[in-house]
Amino acid sequence: MRLSLVSLGIAVLLLCVLSAAERNWEYEPKSITSTSADEEKVKLHFQIDRVNRGEYALTGNIEWKYDTSDDTMIEVFIYRSPTGSNYDYRLTPWSVPKQKYHDYINTLYKEFVKNFSNCSNLPVYKDNFKPPWPKNKYEFKRCEVAGAGLPEVLPEGFYKLVAAMSGEVDWGLTIILKITTKMT
Repeated sequence: MRLSLVSLGIAVLLLCVLSAAERNWEYEPKSITSTSADEEKVKLHFQIDRVNRGEYALTGNIEWKYDTSDDTMIEVFIYRSPTGSNYDYRLTPWSVPKQKYHDYINTLYKEFVKNFSNCSNLPVYKDNFKPPWPKNKYEFKRCEVAGAGLPEVLPEGFYKLVAAMSGEVDWGLTIILKITTKMT
């Protein structure tokens, strides 16, 4: 199975399904990996930067060089493990079911992109998105996830986010985060 991403973060895309609020948790990124079946069409590079003690940022880019179509699909699997062992990850209810990429842009993406609007050149759509998705090199410069589109409360543990794109080219992103309760 090929692992794949959406316009990131879909990193970090942690849980784009619920509404934003003052979150009671903190995260520490443990790893980020990307795959592309054809780097002539889409190429990804990401790294985790430590900003300060307990503060992390995402830096990288997506070189998007192909046209999306009705066959372009996205899905996001979100797993949780109490220990971080590969053997205890279980699928959570926050996963995003497989859907057309263009439908995703007009729904969940609009909430998700708020986390990256001040640190990337991802397009922001106030009205309905009209295809095609722009070919571009999307840059992410020290992006810190603010919490837009994320749940207020999360159980502690390790979370694995697998964002998968399919269609003309299969590609994606896998992010592992450690979630702890915020000390107030």
